[in-house]
Amino acid sequence: MPAPRRAVRTTVALSAAALLTPLAACGSGDDETDSASSGGGTLTVLAAASLTDVFKEAGAVYEKAHPGWKVRFSFAGSQELASQVKQGAPADVVVTADTETMEGLEDETAKPSVIAKNRLVIAVRKGNPQDVGELGDLAEERLKVVLAAPEVPVGRYSREVLDAQDLQVKPVSQESDVRAVLSKVRLGEADAGIVYKTDAATVPEKVSAIEIPDEENAVADYPAAVLDKPQHKAEAQEFVKWLGGAKAQGLLREAGFQKP
Repeated sequence: MPAPRRAVRTTVALSAAALLTPLAACGSGDDETDSASSGGGTLTVLAAASLTDVFKEAGAVYEKAHPGWKVRFSFAGSQELASQVKQGAPADVVVTADTETMEGLEDETAKPSVIAKNRLVIAVRKGNPQDVGELGDLAEERLKVVLAAPEVPVGRYSREVLDAQDLQVKPVSQESDVRAVLSKVRLGEADAGIVYKTDAATVPEKVSAIEIPDEENAVADYPAAVLDKPQHKAEAQEFVKWLGGAKAQGLLREAGFQKP
């Protein structure tokens, strides 16, 4: 049975608070001193969980091209990132997996720009032992299906595509981000789950991806924005601009993300 929405909101709030604490501890005046004295510092980026692998790679490339600067990422569900921003987390840039969450931060950010797009797939255990072939199969009671919570972008997208096909799917759990959904399938705790195409591609040895036809799918936009009160405004603006440039876009294409 789906987890109660109240329980999901409580989990999200606690997770946001836990993530906020280390950011606050690291966001001291030390970075400001380093920046002023050496022309460098630490750029803090709050990013959607589905960007974890590609952004870690992108961060290393950015640091190499910008001597003296370090990029520190905090990955979580977009709804948790929004909570951190609203609570005043000391950060510079936020990147969400949907425009709706970013629109809710319009008073806390500069104008966002979409840096990538993504699509959904059905993730199943390697080899597809339950013979899942399409969205309609997820409504079968024989399957243990896991989805992200409705507050999470991928959870909202999942329900949109299921509702469009008039499918009643009862997930065995509702997770706080897309990586948690993927983990349930990868570990064999669920037979299937809906995730982004790029996430399924990170563990091809454990998970198989069942394509969802374009006419039944949803497109996820990834907007990036500088926070209204960043620790390093100029470098934050440079980083967002860099994400839209050739090098970062090449890395995003290699990871399976689509052009913005």
